[in-house]
Amino acid sequence: MLKFIKVIDALSEAIGQTFGWTVLVLTAGTCYEVFRRYVLNDPTDWAFDMSYILYGALFLMSGAYALSKGAHVRGDFIYRKWSPRTQAKVDLVLYFIFYFPGVLALVLSGFFYGMDAARIGEVSVNSPVGVPIWPLKLIIFVAGITLVLQGLAEVCRCIICIRSGQWPPRSVDVVELEVSLRQQYGNKEGQAS
Repeated sequence: MLKFIKVIDALSEAIGQTFGWTVLVLTAGTCYEVFRRYVLNDPTDWAFDMSYILYGALFLMSGAYALSKGAHVRGDFIYRKWSPRTQAKVDLVLYFIFYFPGVLALVLSGFFYGMDAARIGEVSVNSPVGVPIWPLKLIIFVAGITLVLQGLAEVCRCIICIRSGQWPPRSVDVVELEVSLRQQYGNKEGQAS
């Protein structure tokens, strides 16, 4: 199970980091649009479409990455006080009651939605250029598949935790500022004593 978790986590991380580069494209495209619109008084026809397509792709394809890092928002004021075994049991139940039904609905509806859009070669109605948006609609299905795979890895994490009493480690990519400061501050206190 640990090998399966590592493989799926690595896949989610690779996809998340790859789609993370869209932030640079979005930033450059938006800066270019602002320059053209306000300095040259000649707005582009494609900037709006580019921004919502790339942002949509980034949002959809980073969901599994965030799940693999345990980065989704949760109201953990009670959860964090539970033992790891209790956390894992609750998580396992919630994955099957809420997560998988929702994600499987995303996969199924995303497949048909994306295939219909691809079949007709759907383009944006928001600009005269006719930017193709069917690839974004196909990404809904692909994102659903990545979420199913990562959900299976999370179920394996829960099972391991229920058996061992400890959560399997997650790979560290980016550390939140609060955590980093706590580690740094805690280390200085430990060195002073």
